[in-house]
Amino acid sequence: MWFSKRGWQVSLLALTVSFAYPAHANVPGVAQVRAAYLPSDWVITDRNGMPLQTVRHDMQVRRLAWLTLDEVSPALQTALITAEDSRFWSHDGVDWAAMMKAAWSNLRGNNQAVRGASTLTMQLAGLLDPALQPGKGVRRTWGQKWDQALAARDIEKQWAKREILEAYLNLLPLRGETVGIRAASQTLFGKAPAGLNWTEAVILAALIRQPQASAETVADRACAIAAAIPEDSLGAVLRPECWQIKATVKLGLGGDSAMPRFQLNQAPHIARQVMAGWGERPAPAPRVPGGMPEIRTTLDARLQGVAEESLKAHLRALRHQNVQDGAVLVLDNRTGEVLVWIGSNADSSAAADVDGVLAARQAGSTLKPFLYALALEKRKLTAASLLHDSSLALTAANGAYIPQNYDRQFKGWVSARTALASSLNIPAVRTILLTGVDSFYARLKVLGFTTLDFPADHYGFGLALGDADVRLLDLTNAYRALANGGTASSLAPILFTTASNTTPTTRIKPAQAFSRESSFIVADMLSDRGARAPTFDLENTLATRVWSAVKTGTSKDMRDNWCIGFTSRYTIGVWVGNFSGEPMWNVSGMHGAAPVWHDMVHALHSETMHDVRPVAPAGLVSRKVDYPGGEEASHQEWFIRGTELSRIVRADAGGTEMLVSARPRIRYPADGLVIALDPDIPAASEGILLQADGEMTGMHWLLERKGDAPCRNKLHPGEVWSPQPGRWTVRLQDEQGREMDRAVHISVRGNARHPRACDL
Repeated sequence: MWFSKRGWQVSLLALTVSFAYPAHANVPGVAQVRAAYLPSDWVITDRNGMPLQTVRHDMQVRRLAWLTLDEVSPALQTALITAEDSRFWSHDGVDWAAMMKAAWSNLRGNNQAVRGASTLTMQLAGLLDPALQPGKGVRRTWGQKWDQALAARDIEKQWAKREILEAYLNLLPLRGETVGIRAASQTLFGKAPAGLNWTEAVILAALIRQPQASAETVADRACAIAAAIPEDSLGAVLRPECWQIKATVKLGLGGDSAMPRFQLNQAPHIARQVMAGWGERPAPAPRVPGGMPEIRTTLDARLQGVAEESLKAHLRALRHQNVQDGAVLVLDNRTGEVLVWIGSNADSSAAADVDGVLAARQAGSTLKPFLYALALEKRKLTAASLLHDSSLALTAANGAYIPQNYDRQFKGWVSARTALASSLNIPAVRTILLTGVDSFYARLKVLGFTTLDFPADHYGFGLALGDADVRLLDLTNAYRALANGGTASSLAPILFTTASNTTPTTRIKPAQAFSRESSFIVADMLSDRGARAPTFDLENTLATRVWSAVKTGTSKDMRDNWCIGFTSRYTIGVWVGNFSGEPMWNVSGMHGAAPVWHDMVHALHSETMHDVRPVAPAGLVSRKVDYPGGEEASHQEWFIRGTELSRIVRADAGGTEMLVSARPRIRYPADGLVIALDPDIPAASEGILLQADGEMTGMHWLLERKGDAPCRNKLHPGEVWSPQPGRWTVRLQDEQGREMDRAVHISVRGNARHPRACDL
């Protein structure tokens, strides 16, 4: 028989390997290969190890968790061996008969044979050792084939056949960027390898020889493999028809083969934060060699699913009111752990990648509880104090400020409890006049709001009504401070596997943002269904089967809708709106965000529906209060010790038994007001009428100017003050000279004109 040079080399290779080659000792073991196997994706899990999200880490290849042979369908194993190595179970690493047949085919110029001469073991050797791989676009050299055959013999001496086949199935590069049967099966067919049928099996087997071949070429080769499968291997299953194979190839290979159809997608936004926080650190150790590396988070998969479904359902109900987006956050009060993080609703959002938990949106009425807590702590108010819900016009640095209530109506005299629970705007503005904008702003900073980028005077009185952009993350954590007795603290790290804080919030040094007493009273006000009734009625979405304190908020033009509240164990924050900034159509917090909040409260307490109420701090006393003027019904009220009263009488009704908070307050001028004298206006027309809410016998105004030209003016209510240049302190005093309200400071600019005599 005449042989070409190539045929002679193949024969010589077979004889040499068979009789002369000793085993090498440096063949890697199975455990070593599995340990070195690194999947391209990491799995983000919940606190109990439940998978939530897969995250791509290696962008060069798509390689999933190590696949055991028991996880591979028998059809694929048979199709693979039929196509690549029919005597796999019997040879010792090199198939001599196949080599001779390949040599004879080469002599005849037949390159269309179903299988080649390289055994699966030889191919595995090439996958394990890059030196045995051919260069791009060229065949292996005969030297490489020699070494490959020798290496295959080594592997066969130390590995079991099942181990060889299993490793081959995991290391095999297939179509596109996929490596391994698991990635190829889930990418092309959207299923695990255990579920592959005969048609899908022969297609994957056909891809091995030429992974990047055209769909037509793959289909033709798959048809040939199907025809070559032994009848006894098929059993009672019908041999796949060629038309079935071609149709499946068209579906599986016709689209984008890199589409991760297998990817988990339950926590995309938290996964992004986790990966950003992980940075350049080494990959976390997998639980088992070859397994998908797991990054465990504080999330709860069950609650995450409940929140996602609730948000989707309620946004679907609001789709005709121009509502597309929403976000949900749930925190553990004690630990600060994040249990739920839903950044958006991918089903309805036009900008699903935006994270609503971190997006800065206008706060609306959600800042009011902190304002009232400050006023209570400073003893400017009690929960029983009366505030006048009536028209109000204030002079601010940028012009007149005229706040309005949500319903454009006024309730008259109401208690601070009712004003907060019913979310009345005018009483809130009157309250910030008591505390001062600067003090309120500073307290918000202590709570950890990261988006208050401008100084306090930029926001002015509107800060009481939420004229500032805040993040759901910061806002919910601030409510958690109220739930924890006024103690503000940072959130716990999202990751259980690292000590660094990957939660994207500022580090808050644990601080008592509010007193325990004022925090308890505010929580009690926010839980009061009766106090909420004037605006929301007794039966509404905020009523829950467990004790809860809650506040809604709606920003200007209905661009943002909030519901933030807490139970004894959890704090829940919900936002709905549009990332585009488009206004919603007639959607209030009660109908927008509140239903999702309500669902989450009951999901969180599904196993413990008993009512757990906060315990009152020792510094509080409970007292029954009466309103002789009939402003409100008598009720039991909480007071900070030393401020308790039994009768609350309006100042304008001549009441004498009242707190400082019920006394007259400076309404005009506003703190920080700048007055510019106009030389074109007659001096007699430039007088300013000082104004106060309420009036008492003996009340008077005291204005003082210090510096090089000190001056003091004393005026009675109704007198007009002629302003003079300089910096002035304005005080409202009773007849004994005691201050009835916090002093305000104003500036007058211009030239002195007919100055009034100073009362020094």
